[in-house]
Amino acid sequence: MSLRKNVLANYLGHCWRAIMSLAFVPLYIKYLGIEAYGLIGIFVMLQAWLSLLDMGMKPALGREMARFTGGDHDAQSIWDLLRSIEIIAIGMALLIGLGFWVASDWLAADWVQIDKIPIAVVADSFELMGIVIAFRFIENIYTNSIAGLQRQVLQNVVVIFMEAFRGIGAVAVLVWVEPTIRAFFIWQGLISLVTATIFMMVVYRILPKPANFARFSLSALGEIWRFAAGMLSITLLALLLTQIDKILLSRLLSLKVFGYYAFASLVAGGLYIMVIPISAAFYPRFTELLTRKDDQALVRTYHLGAQLVTVLMGSATVMLIVFADHLLLLWTADPVLTEQVAPIMTILAVGTFLNGLMWIPYQLQLAHGWTSLSIRINFVAVVFIVPALIWVVPIFGSIGAAWVWVSLNTFYVFIGVHFMYRKILTNEKRHWYIQDLLVPILAALVGALIVDWLIPLPITPLAQIGHLILTALLILMIAITAAQQSREKLIAYVRYFFTK
Repeated sequence: MSLRKNVLANYLGHCWRAIMSLAFVPLYIKYLGIEAYGLIGIFVMLQAWLSLLDMGMKPALGREMARFTGGDHDAQSIWDLLRSIEIIAIGMALLIGLGFWVASDWLAADWVQIDKIPIAVVADSFELMGIVIAFRFIENIYTNSIAGLQRQVLQNVVVIFMEAFRGIGAVAVLVWVEPTIRAFFIWQGLISLVTATIFMMVVYRILPKPANFARFSLSALGEIWRFAAGMLSITLLALLLTQIDKILLSRLLSLKVFGYYAFASLVAGGLYIMVIPISAAFYPRFTELLTRKDDQALVRTYHLGAQLVTVLMGSATVMLIVFADHLLLLWTADPVLTEQVAPIMTILAVGTFLNGLMWIPYQLQLAHGWTSLSIRINFVAVVFIVPALIWVVPIFGSIGAAWVWVSLNTFYVFIGVHFMYRKILTNEKRHWYIQDLLVPILAALVGALIVDWLIPLPITPLAQIGHLILTALLILMIAITAAQQSREKLIAYVRYFFTK
């Protein structure tokens, strides 16, 4: 399957997933209330933290699947590795469910600051969170495997169908069955169980049959332990950097105020739609090119991936920054919610974009099997961010936490990345900063500011939607035109389409 098809498939899948998760948030808040939505925000945070329990094995499995496509594994060895990780993951999932069941009363009574929701309902919600997280923990084994096998088209077909059931079904449950947070999590658990089962069947069908029955193998795990340990360290530090604000805010703020921050984080986090599909497609491609020692193709592919991130994620970020109030009010039809969320969302969007710029360099490091750099940089960042948040959050609240996020990712882009270019692609740093990052994002920002200055937003909602869509397309085209490799690829695809 070609890189182009995988990127497009990933975009369709992730865009659809984002639409299903973002589009219904105003309805969740309407039927559940902002306080109950705060519990959903806590659920997302806990799910991220508990991904640590995979001990780096799932990303390592994805890497080994990519090496399998490059010829470094036979069917028996890759099956033994898969079976070994499956057994460990199922055990961890059982521990997750049990842990939430034991800790639910304490979390409801002593961690969150509840206003109107009964403690018993909150405790039940935490128990159900554990079940959902356990199923999704197992699901990730198979999604990482499919991505490593570069079969993202098939993967995203499943994603599109299941996320439609997840989102539309959740709204249907709240409207016609029971508008409670308990009903919401029960539905999420059912869908996660079905999704994990489907992905397992897909992986089993793709992989060639082994000569012998797949078994648990310590030797198979031993071959990936170093990379897995590095990934575990990176994930731990990354979670400290990206989730510590939510941990502190969930404890220091009321559940209602935390709900506003969780909503703003969700919208800003939607920008990752633009980078996750690219990194998912380019990472196995980087691994394959390194295995074949094709350095020229690697350099071209690297800059193409970096420019795609800047063009797509940068254009979306510019729209969120320049038109934040208009977009939120059109979406939610709630002036109070818009007033509370827009300032936080704008700041978080800047930090998220800066973070997204580092994904392609990070994927290249992983393709080299080089995890120590990210560990060291993230450790230094943690030393900064934890004291900063402890000092800023009690004084400035959620706005202060958002600015700490921006400061952290500014450090990554302007300081941390230099250490990578001293060892990998040593002659490409200037190209990355100027051609891949600076030129496209400045072009998109200037275009958006000119449109905002010259063309006032229409009055009617329908006209506003049309105006914003056309503006987004214009900004995207400006960014593509400013990015050399993206522009050349677009022209080549257009010529190929018309020729064909």
